[in-house]
Amino acid sequence: MAQTVRGVISRAKAQPVEVVEIVIPDPGPGEVVVDVQACGVCHTDLTYREGGINDEFPFLLGHEAAGLVESVGEGVTNVAPGDFVILNWRAVCGQCRACKRGRPHLCFDTHNAAQKMTLTDGTELTPALGIGAFADKTLVHEGQCTKVDPAADPAAAGLLGCGVMAGLGAAINTAAITRDDTVAVIGCGGVGDAAIAGAALVGAKTIIAVDRDNQKLHWARQFGATHTINAGELSAGKDVVETIQDLTDGFGADVVIDAVGRPETWKQAFYARDLAGTVVLVGVPTPDMTLDMPLIDFFSRGGSLKSSWYGDCLPERDFPTLISLYLQGRFPLDKFVSERIGLDDIEDAFHKMHNGEVLRSVVVI
Repeated sequence: MAQTVRGVISRAKAQPVEVVEIVIPDPGPGEVVVDVQACGVCHTDLTYREGGINDEFPFLLGHEAAGLVESVGEGVTNVAPGDFVILNWRAVCGQCRACKRGRPHLCFDTHNAAQKMTLTDGTELTPALGIGAFADKTLVHEGQCTKVDPAADPAAAGLLGCGVMAGLGAAINTAAITRDDTVAVIGCGGVGDAAIAGAALVGAKTIIAVDRDNQKLHWARQFGATHTINAGELSAGKDVVETIQDLTDGFGADVVIDAVGRPETWKQAFYARDLAGTVVLVGVPTPDMTLDMPLIDFFSRGGSLKSSWYGDCLPERDFPTLISLYLQGRFPLDKFVSERIGLDDIEDAFHKMHNGEVLRSVVVI
């Protein structure tokens, strides 16, 4: 029988979000209803509200979530009622050309629930990243549920569902940082700090954090940065590229991760790497941004230029391992939780995030 619960929707572009009643259908074949325990406030949710992804309003926001499986539909085998799960937006299909070539972390046809959640008047909702977890309960595809150790704090665990996995995966999976590498991360919000934490986890010897906000640089040190650069406070005649080179024996870093996603920060990343170094773009540009650079610079410097989408993760492989490391005290996942809030506080959390006051506000339900 369908259930009516509370959910946070964005009804129109750039308008404040609303807490309303929404209808959750019974799970159909391959679907799961999850009792949401916690959900992080991600910048992607704000981008949905601002109309920056598409115009399929109204949106049911929220996607960095963890909770308990309440009920399952016909044919569901990978989770059962009572399981503690992290929700993910890469439910691999197993059939697309990426999956068939043994690259499921690049799946081009990920699954979502077939049925729609609705408003009480029947208006269909578009769930953020196919999840929609700013709600008491949500309906997802079984492949969007990754079972993990229930000893984990849901407020921390849910952050693996997007931002933390994006940054950490950019460092570990995409850049393949290894012991003794030198690393620079440009932009030290939640994603950038997760990249720093990932670099520290695998033993990078030098980790340089770059930002224009001293509070963010303070957070970066807590996640493992060995050096910090305030790009707005450099002495006359110095720039970010030269400062990174000075901290890496004049060569540049083995890996530079751009967690901002602007042409100027990508250029800094490109020129701040060693000659055969790697640049990883994990910050998300806007469609209007362009890059103008001499082609000879790409040819003459070698190395790798990569983009990282969801940290090139495979949730069923990566989430349980990271939760295990978190429970062992080896990965500081709980440090990303800046505050715990309720469903009514999300609009205020957007303002705090935009102003750089928090790494993550987490809705606890």
